[in-house]
Amino acid sequence: MKDMATYDWMESVRNTNEWLGASARAMASYPVWGLVPHPMFKVMSAWGRITERSFARMVIKPDWGIRTVVGEDGRDHIVEVDTLVCRPFGDLIHFRAVGRPARARRILLVAPMSGHYATLLRSTVASLLPDCEVYVTDWKNARDIPVSEGKFDIEDYTLYLVDFMRHLGPDINVVAVCQPAPLTLAATAYLAEEDPAAQPRTLTLIGGPIDPDAAPTEVTDFGRRLTMGQLEHLAIQQVGFKYAGAGRKVYPGLLQLASFISMNLPTHTKAFQDQIVRAARGEAGERDKHNRFYDEYLSVMDMTAEFYLSTVERIFKLREIATNAFTVAGKQVDIGKITQVAVKVVEGEKDDISAPGQCLAALGLLTGLPDQKKASHLEPEAGHYGIFAGKSWRTNIRPLVLDFIDRNSGAPKVRGAKIRAV
Repeated sequence: MKDMATYDWMESVRNTNEWLGASARAMASYPVWGLVPHPMFKVMSAWGRITERSFARMVIKPDWGIRTVVGEDGRDHIVEVDTLVCRPFGDLIHFRAVGRPARARRILLVAPMSGHYATLLRSTVASLLPDCEVYVTDWKNARDIPVSEGKFDIEDYTLYLVDFMRHLGPDINVVAVCQPAPLTLAATAYLAEEDPAAQPRTLTLIGGPIDPDAAPTEVTDFGRRLTMGQLEHLAIQQVGFKYAGAGRKVYPGLLQLASFISMNLPTHTKAFQDQIVRAARGEAGERDKHNRFYDEYLSVMDMTAEFYLSTVERIFKLREIATNAFTVAGKQVDIGKITQVAVKVVEGEKDDISAPGQCLAALGLLTGLPDQKKASHLEPEAGHYGIFAGKSWRTNIRPLVLDFIDRNSGAPKVRGAKIRAV
């Protein structure tokens, strides 16, 4: 009950701040205050609107917001999100452009399970959709999954990826972004040995911790400083009675968000101060840059305790992927068994989450893969987010990834098209 009480206390704090924001907005917006020409009321109203919106976003799953894609015929094609495989902890979804001929180039985007929803890859999906059939792993919020569904750790995550790849067939090209890079590499190696015919054509690993010790960061240092017992005591709570997953042990999204913000507290503080000033002046918009970013950034999800703890222990502390000692269901996965799948590594020069060298370590583990099927790219001046969703991705990395896929899969190049997202 102690852990449940802590979980409910955090939710109560969030809910109270949302209510305070709504109250301040409503109180300062009464027309009568127009008789008192004091800027305090505009600032109070602006603070309330921003506070209410920010705390409300923390428990809402964002919408994908990808409505149409413009095809080569110049027509708008409605984009529908179809669920191909539905599992308790995550689904496999497909972005289908209605009425558009299917693209030969098929990409599975493996989304991170690291605090944010798969919608964090919204701009990545939007950039690929004109030229590709895009599939995404859509992980679910652990607070909404009943305890009766059992556990979900990194081995279960790996087996989910194996099943998704099998479902999509051997002509799929897999792109893993950040956290899932080591587990996607393991899933590919698992298929190479257990079901070679189901292996993907290519595998692209973007900014993931294959070997965390290759280039230490604040994230890896934190993992080394704490024992597993300390980490469990500090981070793990039980979902309260408000949600379907009541009693499930999780690493709460709100606690993760506090960690995210603390890493760059001055930057976030200034961003909100500036937004309050803009809102008070009437210069802020419903979908301005600030709101577009923070509507996504503040939307967080709980991770199962076993997934979080096994990630820290086995990926970061024991370095099971880096030492090629990872096991799934009691069977060791040998990364050297990958002999056919072309592998590309992408890193950002200024990535402070998975620093350059961490992901590149994957190529050294691929002892059975010919050098001509290995590739790497270090994007100058790019940070962690930029290598999969920012300007660096759009202008440099995306074309390189698609070219790599085409050269190693036989998929025809497709003339560029435009996408419209709302």
